[in-house]
Amino acid sequence: MLPPVTEAVERALAAAEAAQGRTNAFLALLSERARAAAAAVPEGAPLAGMPVAVKDNLCVAGAPTTAASRVLEGFEPPYTATVVARLEAAGAVVIGKTNLDEFGMGSTNENSAYGPVVNPLDPGRVAGGSSGGSAAAVAAGVVPLALGSDTGGSVRLPAAFCGLVGFKPTYGALSRYGLVSYASSLDQVGFVARDVDVVRRAFAAARGLDPLDPTSRDPEPAPAPTGRVAVVSELAGEGMSSDALSGLERARAALAAAGVEVVTVSVPDVRYAVAAYYLIATAEAASNLSRYDGATFGRRVGAPGEGQARVGARTRSALFGAEVKRRVLMGSFALSAGYRDAYYGRAVRARGRVAAGLAAALAGVDALLSPTAVSTAYRLGEKLADPVAMYAGDVATCLANLAGLPAVSVPAGRGDDGMPVGVQLMGARWSDDGLLDLAERLASALAA
Repeated sequence: MLPPVTEAVERALAAAEAAQGRTNAFLALLSERARAAAAAVPEGAPLAGMPVAVKDNLCVAGAPTTAASRVLEGFEPPYTATVVARLEAAGAVVIGKTNLDEFGMGSTNENSAYGPVVNPLDPGRVAGGSSGGSAAAVAAGVVPLALGSDTGGSVRLPAAFCGLVGFKPTYGALSRYGLVSYASSLDQVGFVARDVDVVRRAFAAARGLDPLDPTSRDPEPAPAPTGRVAVVSELAGEGMSSDALSGLERARAALAAAGVEVVTVSVPDVRYAVAAYYLIATAEAASNLSRYDGATFGRRVGAPGEGQARVGARTRSALFGAEVKRRVLMGSFALSAGYRDAYYGRAVRARGRVAAGLAAALAGVDALLSPTAVSTAYRLGEKLADPVAMYAGDVATCLANLAGLPAVSVPAGRGDDGMPVGVQLMGARWSDDGLLDLAERLASALAA
């Protein structure tokens, strides 16, 4: 008879292999590494034997880390991301690396160089992105917890599409050391799970200052709870599907029934959020991805004797996917001479207005309530021909990234098509613990 930890890991590995053919959730299964780790888990560890899947833009020493891009094919980092190392120190066992939109750039997980992730609940629909593989691994019953990254909603959107809990903490609460950079002022590691308690336990194990990440910090005092939640009026009407609005009304009613006062607030500047987000994110991506030049980092495409400029152009043209190229070009244009202030500068100023508006709206309430996504999970291929429509789907989620706020998506029933609907709670900076408590209260009220 196998020890309980080993048995749990073996079940997860078998489930991952069984689910892979219908979901494409994993880019690598780390079977031998997981078995060795399971045998070494200390008895009584907080997460003892919990199988975990890790998005493939988070480094695991000696394991493939591709960020779902051909440019990183064959790369095996010599170090492990801090959040992964802290979960392992708490007894969690990493079983594999999950699929994603290339470098985290997408909301559907169809922009992976290794094929799209399919929603385990409907083979004709996306799992959401960019952390679609992580969400699919949890939704398919492979693991109870998966790590993702969230730059504009990349943990919360897949969670909503797959009927799960998705949590993005306050910027700086989790170390970004070992996370492949997309947009550094927006990127944050997050968690996907079936219930809030698992997220809370993982967050407790992984949070806190990391000397290897100067943007990380220990928690600061949180605002005192008020017992009130506010619906953002601009996110409760035009642009939201009837399914999204029905989920919002269910959440509103459930909170009220649980004794939470629900009010309405207006944040007019949210109308600038998507445009500001995509200008800032693509500008930072253009800078971060300049390291993949065929000389110092990543694969190289070019013939001997070619100049570096030619090698860099050939490498990026051959190995970056279409969406990555689009965003790098957008960001390069926004930063170019003569346009920087007109585009990037205005986006930074708009970001400040959005953050100030959210801070004002959060004064006197514990969280802002909205739909997570504009609709239920998109059909495969539905958004590929219209990237602007895909970008617009981040209208509620990108707010937390622009302002550095914690946000959590909670399942709120099903749409008319039978697919899950999610609602988002967004709190003030460093209100993470109280926000998770509120999310658990909401989940319980919705299940009652």
